[in-house]
This record gives sequence, C-alpha cells and structure tokens, in this order.
Amino acid sequence: MKCYGCLGLLVVMFALGCASIILPKETVLLGESRYAEMEQLMESRVKNMETASTSDLFHLCLAYSKVKRYDKLFPCLDQFQQNIDEGDNLVFGFDYSAGPSAFRGEAYMELGDYEKAKEETDRAYRLAKTVNAVPEMVVHNLTTAALVRALMGERMAAERLAAELEARAVPPGQVTRVSDKNIGLAKVYMALGDYRRALAAIRRGQIKRRAILAKFVLGQEFFTFWELPTEYIKNKCLLETGEITAAKAGYDQLLQMAQTRQNGDLYWLILSDRARIAVAEGDREKAINLYIAAVEVIEQQRSSINTEASKIGFVGNKQDVYAHLVEQLVEDSRFEEAFEYTERAKARALVDMLASKRDFQGGKSADTTRLNDLLEELEKVEMDSIVEKPEASSQHQAAVRGIMVEIKDKISETNPELASLVTVNPPDLSEIQRLIPPDETLIEYFGTEDKLFAFVVTHEGVQGLKLEATGWEKEINEFRKTLMLRDSKEFKASGQTLYGELIQPLESMIASKNLTIVPHGALHYLPFNALCSNKGFLIDNYTIRVLPSGTVMKFLKGSNEGQAGSILAFGNPNLGNPIYDLPGAEKEAIAITREQPNSKLFTGEQATETSAKRFGKHFRYIHFATHATFDAEKPLTSGLLLAADGENDGMLTVGELYDLRLNADLVTLSACETALGKVANGDDVVGFTRGFLYAGARSIVSSLWKVDDQATSILMQEFYKQLQGKDKREALRTAQMKVKNTYNSHPYFWAAFQITGAVD
Repeated sequence: MKCYGCLGLLVVMFALGCASIILPKETVLLGESRYAEMEQLMESRVKNMETASTSDLFHLCLAYSKVKRYDKLFPCLDQFQQNIDEGDNLVFGFDYSAGPSAFRGEAYMELGDYEKAKEETDRAYRLAKTVNAVPEMVVHNLTTAALVRALMGERMAAERLAAELEARAVPPGQVTRVSDKNIGLAKVYMALGDYRRALAAIRRGQIKRRAILAKFVLGQEFFTFWELPTEYIKNKCLLETGEITAAKAGYDQLLQMAQTRQNGDLYWLILSDRARIAVAEGDREKAINLYIAAVEVIEQQRSSINTEASKIGFVGNKQDVYAHLVEQLVEDSRFEEAFEYTERAKARALVDMLASKRDFQGGKSADTTRLNDLLEELEKVEMDSIVEKPEASSQHQAAVRGIMVEIKDKISETNPELASLVTVNPPDLSEIQRLIPPDETLIEYFGTEDKLFAFVVTHEGVQGLKLEATGWEKEINEFRKTLMLRDSKEFKASGQTLYGELIQPLESMIASKNLTIVPHGALHYLPFNALCSNKGFLIDNYTIRVLPSGTVMKFLKGSNEGQAGSILAFGNPNLGNPIYDLPGAEKEAIAITREQPNSKLFTGEQATETSAKRFGKHFRYIHFATHATFDAEKPLTSGLLLAADGENDGMLTVGELYDLRLNADLVTLSACETALGKVANGDDVVGFTRGFLYAGARSIVSSLWKVDDQATSILMQEFYKQLQGKDKREALRTAQMKVKNTYNSHPYFWAAFQITGAVD
C-alpha cells in the first residue's frame, strides 16, 4: 500500500517553504515509510478499535500491512470496514471506502490466495473509481489488480489493466504520482516476464522518486520498504535482458548490506540470481556456494508465502534453486551432495503443500496434543520472523532462527515423521542406503522442464548423470494418450523413446531385478511397467515399487499383521446420482471379500466416509473401489468419493488423511486416477499416497487411469490371492502378468496399477 499522497504532501510543504507547519506525527512517519514506529504510535493511541476513528484505523491497518503483521491486520480491517459502513469514510479529506478491500487484496496476494486477492482488489478498484478517492489509491488499486491477474497467469487481463495504467494521465508537477505509476507498471511487467518494459518503467520511476527524496534524510526503514525492492527489480531486469555486468555489480552491492540479509524473501532471490551470473562466468564453485546459501535461507521457514510479491511483482520458484544447484553438483561429479539436495527439494515441496494445514490429528503417534502445541508455537515464531522491523539486527535474526531450530528439534524428537511434513532436514544418505534391500536398486529422478537428472543408489554408493531427455514431459503425455487407444500399438513408439531416455542409460548401474523408483514431475503420471524395448516391457524383467522420496523409507517400518480384521472394502457408494454408479466396482469388492475370513463389506448407502474413519484402524487391508476427484490447484481438497451421512459429507479428502489413524498393511485405491497426486513445487507427488502413508498405511496400490472393469476384477482377485504367499510388489506383478497373458496384452488393461511404500 502506498502512502497515498502523504510523501507528496510533505514535498509540497517543503517546496512552499511551509516547513514550520506542524504535521501530525503519523503523517510524518507514513511519509518517511517509518511503519514500525507508526505501528507503535497508533497502538498507543488506539486502545479500543471499536471506538477508533477511521483515520486512526487507516494508519494502524497500514502499519500492520507494511510490517506484515497479518494476525492483527485482518481484525483491524474488519473494524475499518464497519466504520465506513456507518458513514465514517474520510481520511485526509478523501473517501477511503476502498481502503479495507485494498489492504485485504494485497495481504491475500502475499499469502498466496490469489482468488481472494482478485476479488478484493477488483472491489477496491471499482470503489476507488466511483468515489472521491485519493488519486494515489486509484493507481495503487489498478496496479494490484493487474499484478494479481499476472500472478494468476491471466495474461490478457493483466495486459489490459497495465495498458489502462499506462494511459492514466498525471497532472503536471505530480512527481510522486509519476513515480508510483511507473513502479507499479514495472511490477506488473515483471510478473508478466516482460523484463525490457519492466526495466524501462523502473528506471523512470526511480529517477522521479529520487529527484524528490534528495531533500530528505530517510533511514534504514525507507531502504527496506522502497529502495531494496526497486533495486531488486532493476537488477533482475538487467540480468534477464542480458546486461550481466551491470546486474552483477548491483547484486554485489545489495549483498554487502545488512538490510538485504535480514529480508529473507529477497535475500534468497538475490543469492540465486547471483549464482546464475557465476555459472555464466564459469565459476562453478562460487555458483554452488551461492545456491547452497539460497537453499539455507529457503529452508529456514515452513511457510511458502511470498511477502514481497506486492513490492516486486515476482514470486520466485524455490524449486528452481534446488534444480540449478543439483545441476552444478552433478556436473562437478559431486553425486552424493546432488542426491541429498534432490531429497531436500522433494521435502520442500511437501512442506509447501502442507503449509496451510494447522494441525495433524492422525498418524502413528498418540501424542497429538503435544505435537500440535509445538506446531502452533513454531507458526507464531515463523510469522513473527517475517515481521519487518528495521531495528532487527543480525543478532536478533540469529536468535529467532535459534528458537525455530529448537522447536523443530522438539518436534523431531516427539514424532520424526511429522517433522518431515513441516520442516526440511538434510537427509541421512547412509540411512537411506542401509534401508535399501541388498537385492534392490533405487532410481531417483529430478530436474526441470528441459533438464532431467537420475541418481542410482545402492548399498555401495550413489551414481548420478544428466539424461538426454529434452521434451520428456511432452513424450510422457503422448505415451499416456496412446495408451488409452486400447486397439492400437501406437504406444510403442513413445514407450521405446522413454525407455531409451529414462532406463537404458542406467542399465549398467542396475544390479538387481527389484527397482524402487522415485519419480519427478510428470514422471509421477508414467506407468514405468509399460515402458518397452527389444527385451519386452519393463515388467517382463523387473518388479517395481514407487516412493515419493528416498527418505520416506525410514517411516515404513514394522508389519501390521496383528489386525483382527482381514479386508475392509468399499464398493460403488451411493453418490446420489445414477451416472456415478460403478456396478463393476461393487462386484469387485464383493469378489475380493467373499473368500476372506473376518472381512467387512460396505456398498451403496452403507459405503460412507464415516464407516471408513470408524473401521479403518481395525483392518489389515482396506480396499476402495469408488470414484475419486483431484484438484491440482488445491491438493488437500482432492479425495475419495464415498456416501454421505449425518456425520460426514462423503468426501474423504487428502487433508483429512493427515488426521486419520490407520494400522493397515495395505490400502488399495481401485478408483479413477488416484495415483495422480499434485505435482507441487518440487514435482513430488503429495496426494493420496503420501497422505495414506502418514495415516499409518505401509503400502498403497493405486491406479493411474480408470481401467476396464473386467480386467480390474481379474487383477484384484489375483492380487489378494497372491498376497498369501508373496510380497506385495511381486503379488501385484503376478496379477498384472495374469491380465497381460490371459485377458489382454495391451498395457491399458494392466499397467495402470502401481505400488507405493513397503513391499514386505
């Protein structure tokens, strides 16, 4: 939020020789961007928000917004809005009816809730244009509305709003408004990736702003709130437009400043960009050290919010930092370190996905109260750490980090698995190697859209290499598309290409027929069993399991064979609409429970979410033959569709899995696309399978697409039969081979199912 004319007011006063005029203290603090002092002043003045004036609430809410004190901001805005609704809407003589929505929109943008940000900023912009609003507010709201659209990927809408901002006339002599307009444009163009236009705009904005600030002596707080963000925009644009020498000098200057190191959200971005410059200069060692420093900053917080989005118009991709670091380490043949940072990247992706979850009631630990108290304490410290305090010294920052580390250590001591969901800790490579069975090879993939790396891990060591797999995501999509053509052999071309890119370069390193594969990105959607070469399908020569990361192996200990119940099955739940009926799924559930003693079957209206939660912890095997839904944008809301009742709505969501307590040796998800979890920041599947593993399931069998009813029935019956004498991975392979050899050899009918987790 800009100071809405206050700095301009100060400038005019001085220009007219009116320095003797005494301005309200909050106006001076606001004009000089001394928001922390303004927060203290207004809190001492506003003892009761319900009786505060709109002018006082404006200054208080603005201070909270600027210093990122979100816990206090929203209650302040509620009262601000109530005052306006009651007719008290003037600040500085202007109508500030748009103020509460403007503040909320900016806060939601920084918290990553773009839908709410869009709604609030649109409302603020409409209000600011229809009332007697201060002109700076109109410019600010227009900027924020365009910026939110750009961050959401709505390019045409963002361009339209940017054009409207470009065309907005500024009266002669209104220097601050020219500056605000151009800096706003720079942010929008940054978000759109148009760095040339962004650079031109930021230069215009900086020149105008500096021309008027030369008369003032402003402290470190102004640097934090204005100078650092605009300098970052300029240097980022210089780098992206090829002016590397100038960008290098600018970044080096920023890195020497204590204020930069205290602003974590910008610090890691600057470190990462400076590392890119070191790569371009051929200084790999410097690049590696800079990337490592950036990763350390990234991993200090559980939260993935970007509190600088409104200042710089940019949300950095933290996963790119890991990918660039891994690339440099692989090229330097430092394979063990590269593998460790690959694991940390996958952990970061999971932590980011779960950052919005406030408590965890499920899992294997019974001490959930203690754990959730620690999580609440950690969140308070983390939120306090992002509050922008100009007086915060490096010693203060170190002290806060020390408190965070202490809390994380307590969580790890109480429940190491929960710690893996909320914090990023360096993996223990020797432990991962120790947990890999002697007759097994772990293959882990990691990379970006145009680069892919593979690591082969055994008891003996770690080997890594860069794969020649340009366009691998497109090839996977083509392979999946052709697999759906059940009467065609078109899949073979893509299957052979992918085999040649993903498996063949590793064959000399694979020492056994048992493979553990840790996918990455679109590889989570790939049925590895169906990859083919002149030796046949991969399933003909290997047995395969999938894991979300290598580290998860340490949480798969102990068999759950002591359960009283055998199979708990849910088939064809009544979803209230005949088009969702799955008669084949019902027959499947009946067939697999018919021969099993101590089994329990729920179908139709009885196949409820309530029954799944009530009986789930009492059975060794749990089988869901039902529909599923997947929301890639909000993965915690994805879920299995069961029947609703008076206690539950029928949607067993991924978020609820982390509150579920199971003791199952195996969960089978015989439903549509249940293995297609969210490909999140680290391209690590964090959907159903990871949730069930945390809830207490040792293994999950899931499908990559909706398979033919008859083929699925044959496969599932054979699978449970083979479990009587074989481990789960071999049992699934045997069942798939039966369908392949006796029902239909096309991969569509047998390759969709894969096993995640423990195989014994």
